[in-house]
Amino acid sequence: MRETEYRARGNWNELKGKMKQQYGDLTDDDLTYEEGRQDEWLGRMQQRVGKTKHEIKEWIDRL
Repeated sequence: MRETEYRARGNWNELKGKMKQQYGDLTDDDLTYEEGRQDEWLGRMQQRVGKTKHEIKEWIDRL
């Protein structure tokens, strides 16, 4: 694994932890992100946390 890929995964794991802290009912499956499926993932998150896609993007940016 390249160093930049390792750092990106580490950052994502840290972000997932913060998201779970704020929304304790989020599961690892909810937070599984697949390359090229951002809209699908955002839709899933939208259903789970009750926010718009725009609000979710802003929330993630603030974390």
